[in-house]
Amino acid sequence: MKRVFSHPLFALVIGLLLRLFFVFRFPSSAGDTLLYDALASNWLRRRVYGIPIDGVLTPLDIRMPGYPAYLALIHAISRRSGDDARLWIMLGQVFFDLACCLVIAALAARCARKENASQVFVIALWLAALCPFTANYTAVPLTETFAILATALALCALVPLVTTEFASEDFLRWAKFPRRSEYMKNAALAGFCVGLGTLVRPEAPLILISSLPVVLWIAFRRGQFTRGVRASTLAVLMCLITLTPWAIRNAITLHEFQPLTPRFTNMPGELVPTGFMNWERTWLYRFREVFLVSWKLNGDSINIDDIPTRAFDSLEERQHVAAILEQYNNDSNLTPEEDRQFAQIAEARTARHPLRTYLFVPLQRVVTLWFTPRVEQLPISGSIFPLAETWDTDREDMSVTLALFFVNILYVTLALWGTLRLWRNFKDARAAVALLVLFVLVRTAFLTSVETPEPRYVLVCFPAVIALAAHAFVRRKPI
Repeated sequence: MKRVFSHPLFALVIGLLLRLFFVFRFPSSAGDTLLYDALASNWLRRRVYGIPIDGVLTPLDIRMPGYPAYLALIHAISRRSGDDARLWIMLGQVFFDLACCLVIAALAARCARKENASQVFVIALWLAALCPFTANYTAVPLTETFAILATALALCALVPLVTTEFASEDFLRWAKFPRRSEYMKNAALAGFCVGLGTLVRPEAPLILISSLPVVLWIAFRRGQFTRGVRASTLAVLMCLITLTPWAIRNAITLHEFQPLTPRFTNMPGELVPTGFMNWERTWLYRFREVFLVSWKLNGDSINIDDIPTRAFDSLEERQHVAAILEQYNNDSNLTPEEDRQFAQIAEARTARHPLRTYLFVPLQRVVTLWFTPRVEQLPISGSIFPLAETWDTDREDMSVTLALFFVNILYVTLALWGTLRLWRNFKDARAAVALLVLFVLVRTAFLTSVETPEPRYVLVCFPAVIALAAHAFVRRKPI
């Protein structure tokens, strides 16, 4: 039995069954799903990367082209589109997510001692295969599966730049990466993978931003700073080269220099509600409030009673916001004057409590992003309070919510424990630990600044989380 569980194929089979369970039992979609599908269909059939605006098919740059390219490929192969192609899209994502499990396992093994590498590989593979959060998103036509895979590949190429030399062992015979001695090759591969990830999600360069300082520091400590600079430069160049076709397309078609996407992904001619978003930054941290407030803007009426009391410093301020929303609710379209009033309220609130805006609310967002049951793509409310009433009315909903919440806590706890053990017991891996932890911290800090702090964005950190968590199960003797 031990030999069965230690074989990678068995873990992959269990991971496949888990993902197929989500695909056939809980297929889902999100607001961006229809937009991605429209971009893919127009790109494939009419050779225009855009959507109709006022009846005219208009080229756009509001989303990176990587995921629509995948959808277009599935549409072309299956000769189906829209809802008819959903199953094939999800099955493709299952395949890529299982491949990601192998890459995460390789990442964990690259941080381990040579004699423990095979054991760590298998443990990490099981943790990745059994992760319900990444598995759930294979059943959702969104970018998560590919963003996670690109991140895992990039980190797997970056770790050898900061760790000691040893060759790949038999555990990775059928999924080999460049040897650690191939320093520049790993740097180029890392840059290319980050470039691919950026074609899926524009914030992927955070991987290089957080990792290259560690690479340079280790190169400096080794007396090879020039080599580190060359490797870092090569990684950045490879990322830029990968993005060049997209930048050229935007320059030719849209007459703009844009290698990513605009900071605010509004349609041409739409008001960018910076004042409203600045106001939200002074109080919004719960994902529930994103549904009730943020995503209703310019599409639905906003109820003042759905806004929590912490959004107001006084009764007069609440009455002021209510008056603005009363005007807005007449046509559910925010005007420049209404946005300006929200900007004034945000400025006043920040002036009164700057720490609230710049420290406390971001920290609250960190808690929301990391410590959540992650049921946003499941037919589950996620509510457990009041406990007694919820238990009486919907025990199944509450039980699943609590179970997934504690599973999430388990993964985070294992990652913290694995980080401490790896740091304490294997000095040669400390640079790799620093690289992975710094990536998680930088990405988390970035996510606290976005307009809508969605917990799914943290899943891109899970390759690092799972790789570190695997080391919680390995016994080592200090060196």
